Amino acid sequence: MKLFVFGMAVLLIGAGSAFAAEDLDSAFQDFKQAEAQKDVAQLKTLAVSTHNLARQVAATPAPAAEADKQAWTEAVEHGRTVGLYVEYALLVAALRGPAADTVDLFATLEQVNPKSKYLDQAYPAYFEALRQTGAGAKIPAIAAKAAANLPDNLDLLIWLVDSALSRKANARDLGYAKRLIAVLSKNAKPESLSAADWERKRTTALGRAYTLAGCVQTDLGQYPDGDKSLRAALPLVSGNEALKAQVLYYLGVANFQFGTMTMNKALVVQAAKFSEQAADIPGPLRDAAYHNAQVMRQRATQMH
Repeated sequence: MKLFVFGMAVLLIGAGSAFAAEDLDSAFQDFKQAEAQKDVAQLKTLAVSTHNLARQVAATPAPAAEADKQAWTEAVEHGRTVGLYVEYALLVAALRGPAADTVDLFATLEQVNPKSKYLDQAYPAYFEALRQTGAGAKIPAIAAKAAANLPDNLDLLIWLVDSALSRKANARDLGYAKRLIAVLSKNAKPESLSAADWERKRTTALGRAYTLAGCVQTDLGQYPDGDKSLRAALPLVSGNEALKAQVLYYLGVANFQFGTMTMNKALVVQAAKFSEQAADIPGPLRDAAYHNAQVMRQRATQMH
């Protein structure tokens, strides 16, 4: 990257800004030297200081005098360019590894700009490096924080939904499921994936998101919403028997609860059928589904 050479004109935008610009050029040269030498410790330290200076220069207020605005525009653009360069250099160095360096450098990138566009596709590699270094327990907190800064990040949302499905989910997890559904509905196929691979990834993620949404909505007593989400999930999880059993089990619960609340016998009968289908699938929900089906059938016979 070619450095912008500041002349006397930069002094017109203010002494403080001029000093910051001079400091930025010096810091950037040191940063590029550490980058060339692949000195990770120096790269981390200089990334923070250089990026801070770049942000300061980029945020310089516009001068009042028209004659000073060209120098100001060039200085601001230079600050933005250096900031982006630092973020990209951290990404490249992080992907180069080893895993311990990957973790440190991605953490540094998050520190300098948690909304960096270069973080957007980085989290699968970041999480894998955390697992390799024995720090996998940190992933949930990192993922939740990252999702707040990058709310439409597909990989983060998929990870958060998958994580929620493996434990007792909560209302916050419902938000992740809804966001994932929205992102998948508007995102085009990434260039890095074939049409078949994207459709497979999209279908799998949608099925899991609708499953999570339906289960949480049912647990929260939002039975019609839960039924709608779970019915959307059912055809999408047909190749996954464990998820299919979960969907059918919760469909039974949602329909039974809403059916008894509204005295709708047809819904209670439908709930029994869903529970019987869940009981036909081997797994941890089988016995509970079978028991539910018996209770639901008995309740239906008592309804007019």
